[in-house]
Amino acid sequence: MFTGIITDIGTIESIEQRGDLRVRIATAYDTATVDLGASISCSGVCLTVIDKSGPGGPGWFTVDVSGETVSRSAQGQWSQGRKLNLERAMKLGDELGGHIVTGHVDGVAEVASVMPAGDSRVIAFKLARDLAPFVAAKGSVTVDGVSLTVNTVSDAADGTTFAVNIIPHTQAVTTLGGLETGQAVNIEIDVLARYLQRMQSLATK
Repeated sequence: MFTGIITDIGTIESIEQRGDLRVRIATAYDTATVDLGASISCSGVCLTVIDKSGPGGPGWFTVDVSGETVSRSAQGQWSQGRKLNLERAMKLGDELGGHIVTGHVDGVAEVASVMPAGDSRVIAFKLARDLAPFVAAKGSVTVDGVSLTVNTVSDAADGTTFAVNIIPHTQAVTTLGGLETGQAVNIEIDVLARYLQRMQSLATK
């Protein structure tokens, strides 16, 4: 379980195609405090640490990414040199600064536009039709692992777009500051919205 508050930007150092994709990620985390088997959110994807750096050297950890995960996450995410938003799993009693995030990607959206708004940037995303009912103005959404508040939602015949405001701090400490039009991102809808939709669907049967 995560909060969507990013604590490091990692870089994919190497990729090895085995039965699954083995990915080594450079990090500023003190890996002495990261247990093997721990969960780390990598741009919104919850992955398990299977190896890590020893003391005294640059920090890194290794994860296995299944074919299913690769197929459901943003195109180009699993490539050497790619920057990833990292968050370690929350501990009981931690401050919930964002919202409840599971690290399970629900779909991929595309950046529709990037517009300056003072020192901030307003970024609009094209959303898959099946996810549109779960995104609402002033609700929460996770984009590449970052907890954000939805500013506006626009439904049209050719699909749905939603916009978020990225303040300078978020631009600096996540990869969202570098997003460009046409880029793919991982989307996780608010888990509460998912359960409410399920309850509503059963209540109407």
